[in-house]
Amino acid sequence: MADASTSSRGDLKLTRITKSYSDFNAVDDLSLTIKEGSFFALLGPSGCGKTTTLRMIAGLEEPTAGSIHIGTTDITTMKPYQRPVNTVFQNYALFPHLSIYENIAFGLRRRGIKDVKSAVDKALDLVELPHLADRKPNQLSGGQQQRIALARAIINRPALLLLDEPLGALDLKLRRQMQIELKWIQKEVGLTFVHVTHDQEEAMTMADTVALMHDGKIEQMGSPADLYDNPKSVFVANFLGQSNLIDGKIVDSDGDNFVVDLFGQKVSVLKSRSSAKDASVLFGIRPEKLRIQPSDADKPGNVLTGGRIVDVSYIGVSTQYQVEMPWGQEIMVFEQNDDGIPPLAKGDGVRLSWEPIFSFALDGHEDATAGSEVEVSE
Repeated sequence: MADASTSSRGDLKLTRITKSYSDFNAVDDLSLTIKEGSFFALLGPSGCGKTTTLRMIAGLEEPTAGSIHIGTTDITTMKPYQRPVNTVFQNYALFPHLSIYENIAFGLRRRGIKDVKSAVDKALDLVELPHLADRKPNQLSGGQQQRIALARAIINRPALLLLDEPLGALDLKLRRQMQIELKWIQKEVGLTFVHVTHDQEEAMTMADTVALMHDGKIEQMGSPADLYDNPKSVFVANFLGQSNLIDGKIVDSDGDNFVVDLFGQKVSVLKSRSSAKDASVLFGIRPEKLRIQPSDADKPGNVLTGGRIVDVSYIGVSTQYQVEMPWGQEIMVFEQNDDGIPPLAKGDGVRLSWEPIFSFALDGHEDATAGSEVEVSE
């Protein structure tokens, strides 16, 4: 078998990949293409198949069916060391007995490269830690160890860098800082990054393209904005952020819009933002897209009347309102604290309004709670 570890370049292509364990398919007939040089995220809850997919790309698991190519090179059955792939794990896997410098140089030395100084220095500069070259891993913070693990992987210039929950061991503030830095490093080095995470914010912050996995399949794939603003299923709508989903029926068509009846009140949704199979829909609107006003206010666009505030929570940048509608459902509203509306209190009668372009319609036969009950963070 030819060694592709330094020669293969191009898009990563998974074709009809399946991984079965007895009668259970951890990954089920999955096909996707990841563009060379992109930052791609495999996102999903525990058990969705994302880590199994990553392990098959790395060569740590062999597919039951299907093929994996980088460019024109078939790597499906190659040993891990033959692949142009490096992996950064959550636990960093640094060698405790080696200095930081030697940890980074390890891959180059193993390939028989004698003069490593220039490459190691550049890698240390890239992660902004040249002053720690002589230290041992146990003398570094978690964030510093994460950067060194990244430098050790990048120095080999793989066609593909796999990131397996790389920020999971960091605290929230450092994790957010590292999200920005990882994205910057990816742009600087121009390598293809494939990032596996259960953290929706992490995927949305860093990735050019996100594939949301569920039960071994890709539920939806696209840019973070595509998935968030125009979800195609209830699972996507609930897993990425929060959504208000209201039972409705399509009762008319008006140019580019469907007219939807929500318990006697008419609203509209763009046909391009509807995934309904028939007249039955779950009408969706994100809490931050809604505007809340006293009942006597007059606002254009989509409007729902007859609401009553049942709970108010001040959360700094915004105020969260729970509004009970005439049909008994509670709708969540996030209103920015920018003096745009007068203060509203529990018990006040209100109407909700929003621009029709923010609406989306999903198949009304789906379970409205799908995706909301899964564990999305540690």
